[in-house]
Amino acid sequence: MRSALDITSPPYQYMDMELTKKTTILFSPELHHRLTRIAGHRGTSLGDLVRSACEREYGATAPEDKVAAIRRMAQLGLPVAGVRRMKRESAPSAQKLAP
Repeated sequence: MRSALDITSPPYQYMDMELTKKTTILFSPELHHRLTRIAGHRGTSLGDLVRSACEREYGATAPEDKVAAIRRMAQLGLPVAGVRRMKRESAPSAQKLAP
């Protein structure tokens, strides 16, 4: 991530992607303060924080890439059972946790 003190990159340059579109977003004072504080703790800008959240939430991955990844996972041939059996095998029962 580009830090607020990084002077080696031109402004609005993020890794290999040049930022060319500008959007104005209005926040409540409380949300703005909280996001600014989080960005400061992470050593990044408020803009980078918001862009990262948008990427995580809405993703840059094309739907066909997601389908291809699912197909690759399906080809692994991993053993799969019914939902109830998989739940039983993946998490111990309450009785086993607290006898």
